[in-house]
Amino acid sequence: MLELHDAPLAPLTTFRLGGPATRLVTATTDAEVIAAVRAADADGTPLLVIGGGSNLVIGDKGFDGTALCIATRGVELTGTRLELAAGEVWTDAVARTVEAGLAGVECLAGIPGSAGATPIQNVGAYGQEVSSTITEVIAYDRHAGETVTLSNAECAFSYRHSRFKGDPERYVVLRVRFELEDASGLSAPLKYAETARALGVEAGDRVPLAAARETVLKLRAGKGMVLDAEDHDTWSAGSFFTNPILTDADFAAFHARVRERLGEGVEPPSYPAGDGHTKTSAAWLIDKAGFTKGYGSGPARISTKHTLALTNRGEATTEDLLALAREVVAGVRDAFGITLVNEPVMVGAGL
Repeated sequence: MLELHDAPLAPLTTFRLGGPATRLVTATTDAEVIAAVRAADADGTPLLVIGGGSNLVIGDKGFDGTALCIATRGVELTGTRLELAAGEVWTDAVARTVEAGLAGVECLAGIPGSAGATPIQNVGAYGQEVSSTITEVIAYDRHAGETVTLSNAECAFSYRHSRFKGDPERYVVLRVRFELEDASGLSAPLKYAETARALGVEAGDRVPLAAARETVLKLRAGKGMVLDAEDHDTWSAGSFFTNPILTDADFAAFHARVRERLGEGVEPPSYPAGDGHTKTSAAWLIDKAGFTKGYGSGPARISTKHTLALTNRGEATTEDLLALAREVVAGVRDAFGITLVNEPVMVGAGL
């Protein structure tokens, strides 16, 4: 177990932002993870758990406590059952399932970060969410002081949310188990219209797994959503805001604001989101509120490829990023009466 003091955290995040940690511990086994967590809890030391750092915004002052970088490794694939150590690189794991001919996570290709972070955020993209394939999550329960196994139902998954995100001080994910599908080399039925169009098929169709993965990677790359150290559009956390889910009454009020601002013929994006609720597009809201691709004049700007990504152009501070995020939130609220919610986890920072 590697231990450093006054250690920079910015290199451990895809934003490349944030100040140092008082102490940084890198754990390569589950036992080391548990030992580090127990030591911090016994001392009453604040603990920050870091996986791939792709969904994390750290304040410029850094973190006064122990930052635990989970670098565990381990992949077990038995039939259609997959178990990943929390520190496994998610994109590599997706590639491995496609090579094995198993469907269920192929449309989650290219998402940066670690396997252990996927249940926390209920990671999803292009019509798939990990909650559809996760069967169990093995975690260290800091309250009970023991390792526990939580079923899919016990994880309480919802849109970009879970039991782990709702109670962030309690669980540290150690391993994640999935049940995938052997569809004779074909993908799961495509649910996302953009993916189906790019593949020249209809929504609900299946395509070869490799084709689904490659298409998603191309779509993501076109939006700056595949990590590339030379491309500042990828110095981000991907989607910075979640897509708003509105009640029927709130959506009707929003629709009226759209007609008033943009004209009678303009229809905002709308997707069913459960009884009495409709989801709309944060990217559309940002764009129609006047924050177009590349918006900004400072070192933090909206991506030149996608309005939903806020980026570090190379010399930004976290405060630069937050100032831009606040400007976007205020602009969308003024234009449409909707308050956007940040998707990344904030540490020593906030909107």
